[in-house]
Amino acid sequence: MTQRIIETDFDMDRLLAFIGKQTPPFTVTIKQGGRRSIAQNKLAFKWYGEIAEQLPGSFDSTEDVRAHCKLWHGVPILREVDEDFREAYDAKVMPAPYPFKLALMKAPFDWPITSKMNTKQLATYLDHVHREFSEQGVELTIPPDKSVGWQPSPPIEAYEDDARFGS
Repeated sequence: MTQRIIETDFDMDRLLAFIGKQTPPFTVTIKQGGRRSIAQNKLAFKWYGEIAEQLPGSFDSTEDVRAHCKLWHGVPILREVDEDFREAYDAKVMPAPYPFKLALMKAPFDWPITSKMNTKQLATYLDHVHREFSEQGVELTIPPDKSVGWQPSPPIEAYEDDARFGS
């Protein structure tokens, strides 16, 4: 399956030229959303480090945190939105033991999960990761503005009024 992200008129022209060279019959699927942002990716990696540092008994490394997050939060998002991914995952990976699934998320395999996401999907992923670990008392960096394409949901003020978070 060919996937192209269209962000400019030049990208659109290349896509139309590509489609023009195809021999029917074929299927075209168009989904709204651009690729994940660099800022979102940087925030996720910052959080992996913060989680590993604040929960040293739970994870051996930042890479272990990343693998956990990809498996527990990323895989369900992709299974929900990508039928091909869901079918392949359910047939080949779901029956495998948990340690094997975690190993797939790390080097040397490093199965692409978040790298397949668009900005909206990665915002959902960040929200799920934030929710899981803030509920465990981990203090994660909150971007000062909306340039990352993510803010806590519910807004951070809701956490301040929640007894679970020390208020």
